[in-house]
Amino acid sequence: MFGKFGAGAAVAALAISAAACSSGGTGSGSGSGPNSGQTVNLVAYSTPAKAYAKLIAAFNGTTDGKGVTVSESFGPSGSQSRAVAAGLPADVVNFSLSSDMTSLVKAGLVSASWDKTPTNGMVTDSVVVLVVRKGNPKNIQGWADLVKPGVEVVTPNPFSSGSARWNLMAAYGAQLALGKSPTDADSYLSALLKNTSVQPTSASTALATFLTGKGDVLLDYEDDAIAAVKAGDAVQYIVPAQDILIENPVAILSGSHGSAAQAFVNYLLSPAGQTLWGQLGYRPVLPSVAAKFNFPKPASLFTIKSLGGWTEVKTKFFDPTNGIVTRIEQGLGISTSTR
Repeated sequence: MFGKFGAGAAVAALAISAAACSSGGTGSGSGSGPNSGQTVNLVAYSTPAKAYAKLIAAFNGTTDGKGVTVSESFGPSGSQSRAVAAGLPADVVNFSLSSDMTSLVKAGLVSASWDKTPTNGMVTDSVVVLVVRKGNPKNIQGWADLVKPGVEVVTPNPFSSGSARWNLMAAYGAQLALGKSPTDADSYLSALLKNTSVQPTSASTALATFLTGKGDVLLDYEDDAIAAVKAGDAVQYIVPAQDILIENPVAILSGSHGSAAQAFVNYLLSPAGQTLWGQLGYRPVLPSVAAKFNFPKPASLFTIKSLGGWTEVKTKFFDPTNGIVTRIEQGLGISTSTR
């Protein structure tokens, strides 16, 4: 289906690395409101950077957002989580994976009840799509085509990118949905990664690499692909029949006492904010808003929970020593030490 659309130095290094991805502060709007003069430090994964430019502007247009400055930092999800744990200032965090949020819970920076909300702590949903060149010259239609000889795949490195982990779990779960055994699914991952020509650090850099002409097919977030199509890039995308529901978490840091941070998250989860998310290609997490959009529905849409949940998946597939993906990547000479 085609879319239309010393330890101290280490801490400092992590913080500087994450800050380098920052777009700086975003305007506070005109006039004043109940939260005027406050700054919200937003730390997020790389993909929604452009979306946040519009979301923050819209927030600044509300009574609660008037006079509020939002300072932004974007980068690979795992790197951002580690940077916050190392001291990068943050009031609101939005990651690719819930496991990156769990890391901050363990560090005592995010409440253990962060996901006890009407949306289970999530702010947006998405799915994995297959991005191809305009006209689809390699006739890519589904997962089986990605492991054919001569097909060059681009996906980020799963040891730096949350997007890459979603991509690989979508590929693995798709094999199970097709009736294959776990052993067959493991073999598929091995063949897929063998066909992968380059593994950039994040979804954003992977898309940029693909747009330079590298590869035949890119595994990416649906929202990223929609933005590329809308921008006029010479690509199109396929939503595979077997796919995973991507769920992206948001939370307020326990040490953030400003009312503006809560107001900002409230806006992101409000009908107005969720509608804007939907218009920008992200699947809303509010059912009432999601019903207004016509996103493609894969025939088999599974969740990470159906694969055991991120805690189990992280150990089984990405354990630094014995993970299934770790062993495959190391056998291919790919770095597994960046996350």
